[in-house]
Amino acid sequence: PKTEKDKRKTPKCLHSKLDFKFCRGKTQDFTFSPNDSATDIAKHVFDNWPAGWEEEQVSSPSILRLIFQGRFLHGNVTLGALKLPPGRTTVMHLVARETLPEPNSYGQRNREKTTESNCCLLL
Repeated sequence: PKTEKDKRKTPKCLHSKLDFKFCRGKTQDFTFSPNDSATDIAKHVFDNWPAGWEEEQVSSPSILRLIFQGRFLHGNVTLGALKLPPGRTTVMHLVARETLPEPNSYGQRNREKTTESNCCLLL
């Protein structure tokens, strides 16, 4: 997250409001600039841990992971790269996890399993 001076440089209408859903269903809104990365966001959330989330408190911001549209966001991915609608609230999930899967590793596994059907039904 940017300092107050930096935030003034980016017009407020271009900021993205993120509504974080933690694993136990707790939510919290934060506002970020399009230049903020997943690492910046995790550090900001860690440094400004919401009241009422004490049970979920983690020991380091490096453990916090962001999930957007079913995908883990790796450290240097910015909100601008996600093309989030400016000025609107976007829901992301926040989880505590030591490691991340490699980018595209899920797709690679599916390509290797050519004889199996990987279909599922969500109701």
